[in-house]
Amino acid sequence: MNRRSSCRSRRACNASAWLILFGLLLGTGYLAFGQKKAAKKPFQGICGTVVFKSGNLMPGPDRPQAKGKPVVREIRIYELTHKDQTEAADDGFYSDVKTRLVKTATSGKDGRFCVRLPAGTYSVFVKEDKGLYANLFDGQNNINPVTVKKNRRTSLPFEITHQAVF
Repeated sequence: MNRRSSCRSRRACNASAWLILFGLLLGTGYLAFGQKKAAKKPFQGICGTVVFKSGNLMPGPDRPQAKGKPVVREIRIYELTHKDQTEAADDGFYSDVKTRLVKTATSGKDGRFCVRLPAGTYSVFVKEDKGLYANLFDGQNNINPVTVKKNRRTSLPFEITHQAVF
């Protein structure tokens, strides 16, 4: 049986085979060395859990520490805010924050949230029916300050306690 080659000459077949081999090697080399893997950027920002505490939370020997109930809330992150840069109401509520709103997020049903942020110090509030809520201060009267460091995840447990008694 006589086989016919698609090449017109043996030399043409050898040249074609070499070109195909060269192409395969070049392609494999590009895939192995030419592409840079996308470096996974470390998370930088705030992650936390929002919990709601209510009722009598006075400590006692027969009363375990109340953990609170995880809740869905809108979280608002502002530039670092001093108490004089707001219109304060009672029980930790604020109606007018005069610093710049940086980001908003919403906690899930499990109360958890994560927000990517540039390094810096921020004030974190949650939105309640009566207004924005935060119940912590630092020594300079900055409201609920949280510092984000470069390439770091800052943990923020956020307790809503305006209906609790301690």
